[in-house]
Amino acid sequence: MNVRVLTGIKPSGTPHLGNYVGAIRPTVRASRESGIDSYLFLADYHALISTHDPARVQRSTLEIAATWIACGLDPERVTFYRQSDIPEIPELTWLLACVCGKGLLNRAHAYKAAVDKNTAEGRDPDDGVTMGLFMYPVLMAADILMFNAHRVPVGRDQIQHIEMARDLASSFNHLYGPHFTLPEAVIDEQVATLPGLDGRKMSKSYDNVIPLFAPREQLRRLIMGIVTDSRAPGEPKATDGSAVFQLYQAFATAEETAAFARDFAAGIAWSEAKERLFERIDREIAPMRATYDELMAHPARVEAMLRAGAAKARAEATPFMARLRAAVGLRPLDTLATMVTAMGTATSWGTATASTAPAKAAPPVFKQYREADGRFYFKLTDAKGHVLLQSTGFDSPKDAGQAVARLKAEGWAACADLHGAVTAAAEADKIEAALARLREA
Repeated sequence: MNVRVLTGIKPSGTPHLGNYVGAIRPTVRASRESGIDSYLFLADYHALISTHDPARVQRSTLEIAATWIACGLDPERVTFYRQSDIPEIPELTWLLACVCGKGLLNRAHAYKAAVDKNTAEGRDPDDGVTMGLFMYPVLMAADILMFNAHRVPVGRDQIQHIEMARDLASSFNHLYGPHFTLPEAVIDEQVATLPGLDGRKMSKSYDNVIPLFAPREQLRRLIMGIVTDSRAPGEPKATDGSAVFQLYQAFATAEETAAFARDFAAGIAWSEAKERLFERIDREIAPMRATYDELMAHPARVEAMLRAGAAKARAEATPFMARLRAAVGLRPLDTLATMVTAMGTATSWGTATASTAPAKAAPPVFKQYREADGRFYFKLTDAKGHVLLQSTGFDSPKDAGQAVARLKAEGWAACADLHGAVTAAAEADKIEAALARLREA
């Protein structure tokens, strides 16, 4: 089975060169790899958390969609859609919210940061905190779990959200059966960061960005304005710490970069170095700029691509959501007669024969699964889906199964040699009690 990789792009602002080099270009390249099913979506529901200008949301959605298509994303090869075109996503958000503990969301980094800021400034802890901000991790989990993504490329600040998605998937699976794949966060330690006009990291917050599709002459003016040192023509110039050199390196081949480094050592004039940088960037960007401008002038073409992507996504989401609805009991009432016949005759709403009495509390359970890294894992969860033990990866299912068998038979304390491969996520007495119950079952 192909590996499913899901990426969300929040439509906020105009993309710049840093976005292109750090995220857009590598993601587009990865989407062309064999064995990969790429899902990319415009996270416009997420944008509403911080952006309350309808025109800006609409305009930014068009800009971001046109940018990705112009940069080479093939809507025929990937599943490229707008989040708000998939009504199953907010519906799944609610199902997940119903198995999500409030304490889990209390620990979310963005919410905690808002509370800490309010507290430090003497305001009510929840001042200005919307339910959109508070529920952000649940919506993100729904984005991921709707398509059972195996891998989700994120920055380190988003790892917690992937862990929360895994927790919610585990809780739902425990209550209603195995419906969700547990997603894995993918952190690219080699993500390129570009310097901006002032030498600091290119960022909208520093107002030092170079728009990705700035017109050719505007691009030249911006590049000519990059801050450099005062070394005159003929004086050797250092490549380390040079914004001009780092930007050039992000677009050039290894041979071009080596030649540019030699010219730095030979004392190239800053004006000539910047002109070379401009020409090298424009050589790559110009064809994409033409496509982008064409798409921006014809938004109906972009809309058609997104609607086609939504149809492709909903071909999966709609039947999957029907399965989830049935799993939680949101079923057609004409199936009730069959269920009652199988369970015993109901005498009235709220009462039933002995055969329909509530079942005993669910026992603890070991869950064994294989992750996208090809290794085999297991975890022990209690009746509410809370994790008690979590293993690291085993090379074979046999090794994982033998570890589970020993824990069931001998208990946690007696298997001290497994503690390096299995992590306790609860107090030892809770773990021992759960294992004892499994032995009694």
